[in-house]
Amino acid sequence: MALTFDVDPAFDPALRDGITTLWADVTNAGGAVGFLPPVTPDEIRPELVKHLSGMVEGRTVLVVGRDEDGVVAATAFLTHNTHRLMRHWIGLYTVMVHPRHQGKGHGHALMAAAADAARAIDGIDAVRLTCRGGTGADRFYASCGYKEVGRVPDAIRVAEDDYRDDVIMLLPLFR
Repeated sequence: MALTFDVDPAFDPALRDGITTLWADVTNAGGAVGFLPPVTPDEIRPELVKHLSGMVEGRTVLVVGRDEDGVVAATAFLTHNTHRLMRHWIGLYTVMVHPRHQGKGHGHALMAAAADAARAIDGIDAVRLTCRGGTGADRFYASCGYKEVGRVPDAIRVAEDDYRDDVIMLLPLFR
């Protein structure tokens, strides 16, 4: 069954709890979304508050996917660039699909919904994201049309002796 996507839905406690649970579940399944397992929703919540403050200020756009039962199954956050010379591109962060929904094409659907949301914003020409090397995420994003435009070797330390590249990818929206 397909997910249903909404852009900037009304934010309420159910959505907050759905996102924090999704974020914890994705992290604990090995997803590279800013935390290392094990993590709880309570540990995630302060990071979600940062995204929410951006939404309130109009700097961040939430794309949320829900399953047939209305449960939060996927999210992505688009964040406007505040640098005056770089306002023509938007950043994509915290891209997640719940592990029980992976392998069904929902990741590609989420990325398409995020690109559509970016296209709907006046003056945005491209979407930029970064991902942790060694996870396969760069191959997934490439399959969604993103091109690798940079790589910072060993920029991410996930353990004392485990360093990963920070991979920078870009999706031109109108070329």
